Formats: sequence, structure tokens, C-alpha cells
Amino acid sequence: MKETLHIFKVGGKVIDDDQELEAFLRSFAVVKSNKVLVHGGGKIATEIAERLGIKTQMVEGRRVTNQAMLEVVAMVYGGLVNKKMVAQLQGLGCNAIGLSGADMNYITATKRPTDPVDYGYVGDVQHVDSQALAGLLQQNITPILAPLTHDGKGQLLNTNADAIASAVAIALSEQFAVNLYYCFEKPGVLTDIEDDASLIENLTYDAYQSLKQQGVIANGMIPKLDNAFHTLQQGVSQVYIMHHQQIEHIQQHLTATTLCL
Repeated sequence: MKETLHIFKVGGKVIDDDQELEAFLRSFAVVKSNKVLVHGGGKIATEIAERLGIKTQMVEGRRVTNQAMLEVVAMVYGGLVNKKMVAQLQGLGCNAIGLSGADMNYITATKRPTDPVDYGYVGDVQHVDSQALAGLLQQNITPILAPLTHDGKGQLLNTNADAIASAVAIALSEQFAVNLYYCFEKPGVLTDIEDDASLIENLTYDAYQSLKQQGVIANGMIPKLDNAFHTLQQGVSQVYIMHHQQIEHIQQHLTATTLCL
């Protein structure tokens, strides 16, 4: 029987709010069993880019990454945000290590094609070294993964954190029974983005396709759910979309959106 592995992706406004982030990390630190954390960058990269006079361009919720912006996201995601989390987790008794995909060749990616949109130095995950990550877990070390990968030829690439979480979950599902949690500031997938009570508790793939066609599910939730359903289709045990505070209840009763094929 496989050991359970909990993989969390945290992003959205949680990263931008020091108190919310601290609360999340406190709950994460006490999660029993194996765990991995994948984080986004929030708005911090945008704010720092503005201070440096670097314009931010977004297309369909994804950051266009030229050379100047790549330097910013590398500093912010792989440096400030990642190491801040690691330091806080060490203070909470969780022996964490902050990593990018380039460290020890953990995650390689290919530069996204320029057609139909040239995103610049943005990568799509190609391979995850699951054996190396499993080796850290076996030593009771908790990986904290920044949304940065590399192409194996010396080029760092900005990579969507949801996609990294999905790829890591799929890769590690060979060794573990993996549960994947996408954590942000909403209780899950909503039929009305302004009404937290409109939570969809169980979402099938067919229902998702229908709601997407109707425009009920739109914008940044679409790539998140595309990644999430792909993860389920590739053998991951459970996938949840949830409020970050629900992390305290993962071994009891979650109030979240549970995805089903």
C-alpha cells in the first residue's frame, strides 16, 4: 500500500497578505505525513517590476516574460517569496528546503511556442525527477517549489505554478497515493464569483465543460481546472480546489470543491 502524499499549491491573494500567508504556513507545518508545497508569486513581482520601470504584460492571466521580467520573477519567486516561506517554516519546526526546477535538475521544461502568443521565457513542464523529490521526502525534508523551471541548456523559464503542481503530483503518484490541493482565497469553484455560498462541492469533468461553455466558469479558473482534471486523468488520487484555511481539515471533512472524472 502506498504512503499518502499531500501536495499543496498556494497562490492568489494569500501570497500578498502577510497575515494570511503566515496562517496558511502554520497550518501547513503541522500537516502529518509527506507533503510538498508549490507557490505562485502573487502581485509582488508586478510591484517590484513597476519600481524598476519594467512594464507588466498579461495575456489570459499569464505573464509575458521578456529578459527583464525573467530577472524580476527569478529574484521574486526563487528568492524573496520562496526563502521567506522557508524561513517561516523553519521557525515553525518544519524542515523545508526551497527549490526551483533548475536545482538538481528537478523540473525541466520547453520554451512555449511563439504562436499564437509569444510569452517570451515561459516554459511548459517536460519532466519531473520524482526519484529525487521522493528522496527528500524520505529524509523528512519538505520541498517548497518556486514557479521556475529550466530547459536543460542553461535557460531559466517562468512556469505556471498550477501546472508545476499538476506535473509534480502526476510524477510522484508512481510512488505515493497523492492528494493535490489548490489553495487560494475562495472556498472553491463558485457559480457566482461574488457569492461564496455558491460553492460547487462536487464537479465532474462533463459538468465543468458545460459550465465553461455557459461562461459560468471563466478567466483564471479555466487553466487551473484544466490542470486539475488532467492530473486526475493521470492517476492522482484526489484533487481539491479550496480556501487556504481548509488545510486544517484535510484529514477530517473539507469544505471544498472535489473534482471527479
